[in-house]
Amino acid sequence: MQQMPQLAPETGVSAEIDDRAAPRFTLLIRTAKLLVEDRQYLCIVRDISATGASIRSFHPIPDGTRIALELQNGEQHAANLVWQNDAEAGFEFHTPIDVDEIVLGLSDYPKRDLRFDIDMPVTLRTGGRTMDGRLANLSRQGGNVVCSGTLAIDQPLQIEGASLPDIEARVRWRGDGQYGLIFDTTFSLSNLAMLVRSLNARTSEIAGGQMRTSKPAGPAGFSGRR
Repeated sequence: MQQMPQLAPETGVSAEIDDRAAPRFTLLIRTAKLLVEDRQYLCIVRDISATGASIRSFHPIPDGTRIALELQNGEQHAANLVWQNDAEAGFEFHTPIDVDEIVLGLSDYPKRDLRFDIDMPVTLRTGGRTMDGRLANLSRQGGNVVCSGTLAIDQPLQIEGASLPDIEARVRWRGDGQYGLIFDTTFSLSNLAMLVRSLNARTSEIAGGQMRTSKPAGPAGFSGRR
């Protein structure tokens, strides 16, 4: 599998966040999900304490009031944005966490790729056939698609969709019309982060367009005629 260029390692990955009473534990570099409203974004947790964490993002933090950090073990921690400097930010947890327990838990997921929930239409091309499908989720190395056609294990295909780069993949598993794919090319963290951001923006645009084109219902008992 061809490896796309990765970000150069950084030195001094911990970040200082004002004066804090709670001690801070450096997590080296740990990928995580930043949840803003109903959208998911890729970030890197730089350090964490019982009361908060600092992260590095690959783009400015999106606006939103409902925010949480989802770690590699799947745990979500609601938080408030305390400060932001370009693509770096600090958060305060709503409820204090057990840092030792978090760190020990993360050690069980050293190579787990984060999957981002995506619901967007795509076109699948394989063996001269073209099929409509939906991309259900996405990671650095693969994703899940749902389609009505039949695909064989290890079958090669190409995935096309708005805001998506050309993706070539193979089927790794299948079941109930859903197919697990492995990509021929691995996304770098930065490329995946920007792709997820772009897909989130497109989803919001589509949702906004549907709301604008929906005809509001008239008052009860009003037929629209005089």
